[in-house]
Amino acid sequence: MSDALPAPAALRSYTGVERAAVLMMLVGEEEAAAILQKLDPEEVRQLGAAMFKVADVSEQEVEDVLDDFVGRARERTAIGFDPRPKIEAVMNRALGPEKAESVLARITPPEAACELELLDWLDAGEIAAMIEKEHPQIAAVLIANLDAAVGGQVLELLPDAVQPDILHRIARLGPITPEAVETLKTMLANRTGSSTQSTGVTLGGTREAAKILSGARKATEQRVMPKLFKIDKDVAKAIEEAMFVFDNLLEMDDKNLGTLIRNVDGDILTRALKGVDETIRARFLGCMSARAADGIRDEMEARGPMKLAEVLDAQKAMIQIARNLAKDGTIMMGAGDDDYV
Repeated sequence: MSDALPAPAALRSYTGVERAAVLMMLVGEEEAAAILQKLDPEEVRQLGAAMFKVADVSEQEVEDVLDDFVGRARERTAIGFDPRPKIEAVMNRALGPEKAESVLARITPPEAACELELLDWLDAGEIAAMIEKEHPQIAAVLIANLDAAVGGQVLELLPDAVQPDILHRIARLGPITPEAVETLKTMLANRTGSSTQSTGVTLGGTREAAKILSGARKATEQRVMPKLFKIDKDVAKAIEEAMFVFDNLLEMDDKNLGTLIRNVDGDILTRALKGVDETIRARFLGCMSARAADGIRDEMEARGPMKLAEVLDAQKAMIQIARNLAKDGTIMMGAGDDDYV
């Protein structure tokens, strides 16, 4: 009979970023926010994404990663729970709600789906006909559960008068109770003869509303948005901003992108490009003269690490300049029937 102890369970091997993420999940929000403010944009994105990956860290792994912080880790390890509230709180404290929204949009894992599978068997016309006489809240939940492109089609098939209200409700959606999901499934089951067990989910939000409206035709957007501004200016503004982000500038051809760049102050352009990867940066710089592009690269290198807040402000400024130029016809954004004008 052997007296040998059983071999310990193999511990997960953490990268340097993941080790930092463990620490970030253990310290207070103020301390974590203070750390984030010292990092450059790419570091914030990498660290934020890693914080989601280490949400299931075990106590043994905490000891292995942090060693001399093990006592503190035992007292306050909230990592085993949903990390979303803490990460959002830290990002909001460090960057402010608007900038935090932009970062979280890139790093947050997709929400659990409502799993109304029966919708997959119906086309946009059938779904629109089914919910046309339902309460707007039911319509909002069903549309939010659809692929954004299909949701946009359903939205524009509904009566014009209800479209702004439904889009507003989609933007304001949050947790959906199991009872509410069951009601929706029952409604679908009565049409198809099927049923499934329900669980609570979270749907909607301004980003989801923006994707759905983007899936509709431009005429629908131009009709709905002014009415939505009258219903809720803040929500409408958030949807409008979510519909057009910095990466959308890349949809312009070289001629229009070059015109935009010539209308942007060099300081703004330097800060805006500091926060993008080299592929995107090369696209912008490729629309400039070699001398001007070299000047921007030299300036970015000379400035060193830059706060994420500064980068996002500069990118937002470029977006606004682009929209103004598009409105007065100086540049054309997008392509085909859905040009942004």
